[in-house]
Amino acid sequence: MRYQNTYVKLDTRLYHEQLPTPLENPRTGHFNMQVAQQLGWTEDEYLMARWVEILGGQYVPEQFKPLSMAYAGHQFGQWAGQLGDGRGLLMAQVLDKNNQLQDLHLKGAGLTPYSRMGDGRAVLRSTIREYLCGHALTQLGIASSNALGFVVSDTRVRRERLEAGAALMRVADSHIRLGHVEWIASFAPDLLSEFTDYMIDTYYPECRDSEKPVLAFLQAVVERTARMIADWQLIGFAHGVMNTDNLSITGSTLDFGPFGFMERFNPAWINNHSDHSGRYAYQNQPAIGHWNLNIWLPHFMRLTQAGVTRDTLADCLAPYEATFMQHYQQGLCRKLGLPHAKESLTLAFEWLTLLEDNLLDYTNSFRALLALIAPNEHPYEQKLLTIMTAELTNEAAQVLQDWATRYLAQIQQVSIAQAIDDITTNNPIYVLRNSMAQRVITAAEQGQFDELNRVFNLLANPYIINDSAIELDTMPPAPHAPQMPISCSS
Repeated sequence: MRYQNTYVKLDTRLYHEQLPTPLENPRTGHFNMQVAQQLGWTEDEYLMARWVEILGGQYVPEQFKPLSMAYAGHQFGQWAGQLGDGRGLLMAQVLDKNNQLQDLHLKGAGLTPYSRMGDGRAVLRSTIREYLCGHALTQLGIASSNALGFVVSDTRVRRERLEAGAALMRVADSHIRLGHVEWIASFAPDLLSEFTDYMIDTYYPECRDSEKPVLAFLQAVVERTARMIADWQLIGFAHGVMNTDNLSITGSTLDFGPFGFMERFNPAWINNHSDHSGRYAYQNQPAIGHWNLNIWLPHFMRLTQAGVTRDTLADCLAPYEATFMQHYQQGLCRKLGLPHAKESLTLAFEWLTLLEDNLLDYTNSFRALLALIAPNEHPYEQKLLTIMTAELTNEAAQVLQDWATRYLAQIQQVSIAQAIDDITTNNPIYVLRNSMAQRVITAAEQGQFDELNRVFNLLANPYIINDSAIELDTMPPAPHAPQMPISCSS
């Protein structure tokens, strides 16, 4: 691998250098060959032979420079003070096959100075959920961290019960969070200029060509964040805990805790059992992204020499809503196979209302549009449409019929082949449903990883029908069944 450990060269107040605490008897959980090849990991026989020991914290290659990062954040809207890597270590930074800098971050690596009341460990169930979610989002084309692999061990970890300890090697284009700047502003303000230069030079070098690089950088972060959240909304993904310390400066999805993929369409859906007010409900994610950036940006007011003022910061934040809306609306039209136009958006929002009013499955319903356009060519989608319409009342069925008539009239005005291609490539068949993840976890806790491998392969090509799929993979819960709440404990 091509190592490029730059973070360790920054001021030592920003991190603590340390080795991981080894897990007891680490064993193979799963290894992501695609990620390994992208990193160049597979070209090093030594890394391939010892990857379980490395992820288990028993062996640290000489080129690795493990450290835990300090950062702060606002959690559920409240200032939480110093936080930091409480159970993870930035093990190394490398250039991948595309010359993209990637962080290798070991989650579950043991106690750090930032562990607070935690034990520094991760349990198998949360490790599996993060492993599969990063893989799922990546294959769906959404900017996200992914993972090289994970190991399970004999180390016992207490959460609500005693569980198997595990560790995951997370791979992300950056682990710098909005909360890093919040920490600097509160505890080391003299580092802000240097750290801002590092963020620009490392992650946004194109901003150096701007007349005012710092402002260009801030606006770029705003726009990338808006596009990421639009992608979440389009696919039906709810992060669950959008604290400022959980948002990356690169606009890539980071930190998978109580996440979920939408099943029965309910915009007010709360998938985090600790989110009693619904702050991080699916429908609130765009506004929370804006709130987080609005908290983050004022810290740069100290950089007056870089042209940062209250007015220029407002200019940096201003494109957020328009960027989000444009990306979301264009994506929504593509999901219907229609051009981005007023008439298309009217149909799209009527479609979402139909889904919401009847608690229809979000993923299956969008995919079923293929059966409206070309039923004889898409038998799988025809089955989805049949299941969907069977759930409707007579009145709702009439609403669907009226909508379908107007929708098909619009489709006739565009290329049907293009419409089918757009629907097929923008509406997955498979997403990581909570019930799917739970079946994998149940089997893994009994030492069986065949189901994990099957689901991993299923999610590797989410837009294509897979012969290994079972009916449960695409089956939503009953219409009025309570949603499965997800715990933050991991």
